[in-house]
Amino acid sequence: MKNRFLFFSTLVVFSVSCFMCSFLPDTSNSNDKTVITENVMSSLLQMGHFKPRNFDDKFSEDVYDLYLKRIDVNKKFLIQSDINELKAMRYSIDDQLKSDKFDFFNRSNELLTKRYAEVESFYKDLLKAPFDFNKDEKIETDPKKINYAADIKSQKEEWRKLFKYQTLVRINEALEAQEKAMLRKDTVIETKSFEAIEKESREKVEKSYIDFFKRLKKVDETDRAGMFLNCVANVFDPHTEFFPPKVKDNFDIQMSGQLEGIGAQLQEKDGVIKVSNIVPGSASWRQGELKAGDVILKVAQGKDEPVDISDMRLDDAVQLIRGKKGTEVRLTVRKPDASTKVIPITRDIVVLDETYAKSLIIEEGNKVGYLKLPSFYADFNKPGGRRCAVDVKNEIIKLKEQNINGLIIDLRNNGGGSLQDVVDMAGLFIDRGPIVQVKNTGGNADVLEDRNPGILYDGPLVIMVNNISASASEILAAAIQDYKRGIILGGEQTFGKGTVQRVLGMDDRLDYAHMSYAPIGSLKLTMQKFYRVNGGSTQLKGVNSDIVLPDKYEKLYKGEREEDYPMPWDEIAPASINRWNATWNYDEIKKKSKARVEGDLTFKQIRELEEKFKKQADNTLISLNLEKYRAEQKKNNVETDLLDKLEKEGKQLNAYGMAQDLEKIASDSTKKVMNEDWIKAVKKDAYIKEAVNVIKDMN
Repeated sequence: MKNRFLFFSTLVVFSVSCFMCSFLPDTSNSNDKTVITENVMSSLLQMGHFKPRNFDDKFSEDVYDLYLKRIDVNKKFLIQSDINELKAMRYSIDDQLKSDKFDFFNRSNELLTKRYAEVESFYKDLLKAPFDFNKDEKIETDPKKINYAADIKSQKEEWRKLFKYQTLVRINEALEAQEKAMLRKDTVIETKSFEAIEKESREKVEKSYIDFFKRLKKVDETDRAGMFLNCVANVFDPHTEFFPPKVKDNFDIQMSGQLEGIGAQLQEKDGVIKVSNIVPGSASWRQGELKAGDVILKVAQGKDEPVDISDMRLDDAVQLIRGKKGTEVRLTVRKPDASTKVIPITRDIVVLDETYAKSLIIEEGNKVGYLKLPSFYADFNKPGGRRCAVDVKNEIIKLKEQNINGLIIDLRNNGGGSLQDVVDMAGLFIDRGPIVQVKNTGGNADVLEDRNPGILYDGPLVIMVNNISASASEILAAAIQDYKRGIILGGEQTFGKGTVQRVLGMDDRLDYAHMSYAPIGSLKLTMQKFYRVNGGSTQLKGVNSDIVLPDKYEKLYKGEREEDYPMPWDEIAPASINRWNATWNYDEIKKKSKARVEGDLTFKQIRELEEKFKKQADNTLISLNLEKYRAEQKKNNVETDLLDKLEKEGKQLNAYGMAQDLEKIASDSTKKVMNEDWIKAVKKDAYIKEAVNVIKDMN
């Protein structure tokens, strides 16, 4: 079966490349590399994408909206007259591309260049005098609610308020650091007057914009053309992306997971640098505070002054964040609830042992096996390379030897991985049958089945998920749910990524006459889609938990649903399966869980934060009055601290490692410490506590 998919994918790519020459224009006398790149990319998109789009007026409008959204995220450079001019070309972008013209892109580039120069000519004047922080005025921080300035005068006023806000944030940080130093009687930090702090904060804002305009001058027309072409790709779906040669290099480094750095995969989205995934076993993963969905605002090397990376190119931001093992980077991030936090991370290589499946015993009246799976890993590069399905099987065998009465598999924050391992892993809990359906570009769905007879584990099973559990995690959870083999516990729904991509090099699609234009880049192309055995796609809808637990970020970070132009949900014919003959009463178990959660103080606080964060994220109008701003920030910190306190002081689970696992790490002090930290985290985890209670109810 695996070879069939490989053959089909190869056939699609081969077919696309065979027809490519007929799509390339005659540019033997032209240096327009962008035209060549666009032609190759468009041909790949229309012939290889799972759901190709017509280059029509709707396509043109979508490209227009997305590009406009990205080139001036906060609507601070372009003014309304510029938008009116560009809007006239909103429905002609498709016609321009078909005729190898870039009128819309060229004009937008000219307008941006002009406005950049104008803002650079006046911004320093706005930062010369102190701001009045006693005045009651506000700034809107949500670009969707902001209108473009009517004229240059209005534009200057918007920049003044933005500078005031950025100065206010720095003043608050300085005052907080000073107050904390006084509480702990730290004499190293110098006590400064408000006037001195305000002046320093203003100067820091000015310095950040001096750097910003320097970076801006390094962005050439080729870079901006790359952004435009990526918008063309992204309106097919958010995971279909164009990588210019330089960006592809960074993509390869991030995907390898071996970079000496923080171990976070980043994406440039709508003009901000956003965390898309945390690499299991990395420095960020072990530190624990950086999460997918966080927006990185500033980067500091240790205790040095942070560098504002707003509007910075991804490759430049990566260079700041990347660094040698053992050095510290401090990231100022904006959480989904709109709060900001400084996260210190000591750079390190990925600790491979931390990426593998591992397990504990939790003893609360009876023995429950707890198995953590950070990703669906598989090393196909060497014979006998590690595979998660094999490791999970071995962990379950060890747990069964301890006479467990139930098994918890934790897939929270698991972004997916090897499809074959999902199929093999699901087969550990059922006696043969379909696991997932995979549909290829323009083809019929193929059913991937567990063909191995027998069941390794037949006891009570709980699968833990959250809104970051994606792809392969969703396939396993969906299969267990469709077979009625276990209970899915966690957030309202998982991430909702039900598509598969392949990165295609574009250079080998060039014919001989155009080889001199290489390198032109690569295209990450969506070519397959997943479907559950019940026929429904995991795309967009993900998997709904049987038992829903509150999550403070559940209403803020919605996974695939918050992306631009996601692939739609659909369904195909269901596969024939033999459902599990469950002995437990689903309705009764849900009822008991609901009663426990409603009476639990930690979950009560999480639910309150969930509602508060939603209101906070919706309330994007920020006060520029120092007293009001500081009061709101302190209130947010107190409520988050209360949750941490409840988790630390609550009843701890009796969790411990198995003897054979402890023996393996006995001589490695680093591994011992990391294992102890992991066990401590498991003991106080409210979600794992509830999973243990659900296992008890299933028994």
